Amino acid sequence: MTTRTPAPSPARAVFPALGTTAVLLVTDPRALSTARSVLRAELTAVDAACSRFRPDSELSRVNLAAGTPTTVSAYFATALQAALRAARLTAGAVDPTVGAAVIALGYDRTFASLRLDDARPLPTARPASGWQHIAFAPHTRRLCLPRGTLLDLGATAKALAADRAARAAATATGCGVLVGLGGDLATAGPAPEGGWRIALADDHARPVTGREPAVAVTGGALATSGIRVRTWRRGGRVVHHIVDPATGEPAAPVWRTVTVAAATCVDANTAGTAAIVLGDRAVPWLRALGLPARLVRLDGRVVPLGGWPRDRAATPFGGSR
Repeated sequence: MTTRTPAPSPARAVFPALGTTAVLLVTDPRALSTARSVLRAELTAVDAACSRFRPDSELSRVNLAAGTPTTVSAYFATALQAALRAARLTAGAVDPTVGAAVIALGYDRTFASLRLDDARPLPTARPASGWQHIAFAPHTRRLCLPRGTLLDLGATAKALAADRAARAAATATGCGVLVGLGGDLATAGPAPEGGWRIALADDHARPVTGREPAVAVTGGALATSGIRVRTWRRGGRVVHHIVDPATGEPAAPVWRTVTVAAATCVDANTAGTAAIVLGDRAVPWLRALGLPARLVRLDGRVVPLGGWPRDRAATPFGGSR
C-alpha cells in the first residue's frame, strides 16, 4: 500500500500596487520569489505606460499630444489595442475615450487622495469623444488622438497586467500561478488540486465573514466590476467610477457587482464593465456571449448566467472563450 503525499499549499505574497492590492499565489512555494519579481516588473511597466495619475507616464504624454501624431512604445501599443478591442466587442460600452468624463466627475487623482465629499457642482456631462475617432497604426505604432480627447485605459490595463504577469511567472517558474489585482484575477500553469478557490464579495462596505460564496477556478481568469468600492460625493450627489460613454455620466445603478469568467482577464473585465454600463440589457448580452457570469442586483438578488454555479461551496470551472 502506498501513501500519497499531499501537495504543498500554495505560497502567497500580498502587497499594495496600482491603487489596490496585488495578490500572488504559486503552487510551488520555492517559486514565490521569482514569481514576485516577475509580477513587480510587470506592475512597474504598466504603471509607467498607463497611469493617468503620473505626469511622467506615457499615457499623460499621449493625452497632452492629442491632435498631433506621436509614436508610442510597444507596451503602450499593446495596452491601447486591448482597449480598442474591448470597445469594438462591446459596441462602445467600454470606451477608452472617457478620460475627460471621469475627470469631470472629480476622479482626477488617485482614489486614496480623492476628496470623498467634494462640494463643487458637477459640470454638464458630455458623451465620450468615441474610440472610432482614434487613428492608430499598429505596424508603426503611430497614434493620433482627436483634439480634446483624453484616454483612460483603466478598464483594461490592470486586467492586461494580470494576464501578462501570470503567464510570464508561470513560464519562469514552471508552476501554477494566480495573480490578483483588485477584482482582476488571472491564472496560468497547472492549478492546485481542486482549483484556485475564490471568495466572492458583493458588498465591500461589509466586513469579510468567511461565509461568502466561492468558486474554484481551474483555468482562465475571473474579473469583478462593481459600483460600491470607488464612490464619492460630488455636488451632493453620490457618483462612481464606471462611466457610460454614451452620456458621460456614471452608469445607472442596476448591478451592485458583475463577475465574469473568461479565457483572459482582459475579456472577463471587459464583459463585466460592459454589463455594469448596459444595466438590464446586460442579461441578454451576456447570454449571447455564453460566458459564465454572476450578476448581483442592488438588493442582493443574484442572477447566474452561462452555467455559473448557484451560490454554495466552491464549484470548479475552467476558462471560457
